[in-house]
Amino acid sequence: MNSRKKKFICLFSHLRIAIIHWLFISETIRGRYRSTNKSLFLLKMQWHVVNIWKRPSRLKRFNFCTVNICTFELNSERDSFFPFRSYNNEDLASSDLHRPQSRAYATSCVKLEKDLPKENSVSDMLVDSFGRMHNYLRISLTERCNLRCQYCMPAEGVDLTPGHQLLSLNEIVRLGNLFVSSGVDKIRLTGGEPTIRKDIDDICLQLSNLEGLKTLGMTTNGITLARKLPKLKECGLNSVNISLDTLVPAKFEFMTRRKGFEKVMESINAAVDLGYNPVKLNCVVMRGFNDDEICNFVELTREKPINVRFIEFMPFDGNKWNVKKLVPYSEMFDRVVQQFKGLTRLQDHPTDTSKNFRVDGHHGAVSFITSMTEHFCAGCNRLRLLADGNFKVCLFGPSEVSLRDPLRSGIDDDGLKEIIGAAVKRKKAAHAGMFDLAKTTNRPMIHIGG
Repeated sequence: MNSRKKKFICLFSHLRIAIIHWLFISETIRGRYRSTNKSLFLLKMQWHVVNIWKRPSRLKRFNFCTVNICTFELNSERDSFFPFRSYNNEDLASSDLHRPQSRAYATSCVKLEKDLPKENSVSDMLVDSFGRMHNYLRISLTERCNLRCQYCMPAEGVDLTPGHQLLSLNEIVRLGNLFVSSGVDKIRLTGGEPTIRKDIDDICLQLSNLEGLKTLGMTTNGITLARKLPKLKECGLNSVNISLDTLVPAKFEFMTRRKGFEKVMESINAAVDLGYNPVKLNCVVMRGFNDDEICNFVELTREKPINVRFIEFMPFDGNKWNVKKLVPYSEMFDRVVQQFKGLTRLQDHPTDTSKNFRVDGHHGAVSFITSMTEHFCAGCNRLRLLADGNFKVCLFGPSEVSLRDPLRSGIDDDGLKEIIGAAVKRKKAAHAGMFDLAKTTNRPMIHIGG
């Protein structure tokens, strides 16, 4: 090989490395990647540079060149990813759909991999092609619900799966055990509304007894939770998320197309009294409906261990999503900081979906789930088992694979693991973006599970 060609190869390789560095830094600062150890799955801490020529025979002259990518030390106080520059809040403000004066934090306060606690071993079945380990399973128990929330269900309702086609108690427990024995340590029960399932106590009891499971949670609308929660806690339910989008009873009835605001508030207080800490409140923020109540929700965190989680409005089939209804994270953040002083950034886990804060002097916390404007796909560790037995690796992805059918055909656990592992390996690096998602066919949220 002549000298000129060697120089060209060297220059080309260095150029590629420089581009990779630039992309990684810029995407990290925008918040597209949430943690160093997770976001480097695209680079895998090293970049293997291979120069491919038109004549394959020339490939034998080249060796794989391993180039170490620098690790950016994180400053959890300032959210700075650059070792040579400190970024203030204004620097980290998001650009798209955000107001220019926003001081919102665009990245997550995370630790480097060496500082993180060692997790339980996760089998290869739960590791996708980008190196993401999935230790969190969300199980939808039913498609039925006692509310009709507008962002979840079309006004005309949805076609429900016949009861005999839904997973039974034994099937849920068998699949749950399969996932937990493979490395899942957190399960969240969703719906529909999970508390309307008659065997909910038995489901919680048997799942909570699975060896290796650390957290058994539930997302509920709270309508019947107050009277059922003491028993559910005895059965091992140790985490509760309650959905509440307004503190105005008339708005509640308009949004849910049902009455029941007082029952939800009763359930929130019951969860606090039973010692759940925190009690998480999920609030989907929509412009023109409840965006004027953001600071009222923050007030709930003053005296009680309540974690209010503001969620960006997301597109699903039948919920009439429109970008004009979307209130971006930075705008929500600005409204909070304008009224509450001393908003402190909390330490997040690398797989957290939320950016977490606490107002000085408040017992609870305030979080923002930025699925649309600053997605957190790079740190995703979630898988979904739907009520009809379909397995879904991405909330926004349309692809599903049935576990119910092979289960009822007599397949053994090894066969199920092959099906699950193949689906996980097909998981994409990130969702398509909110405008493409709005045009993508997906199930209504009531079918997928919250």
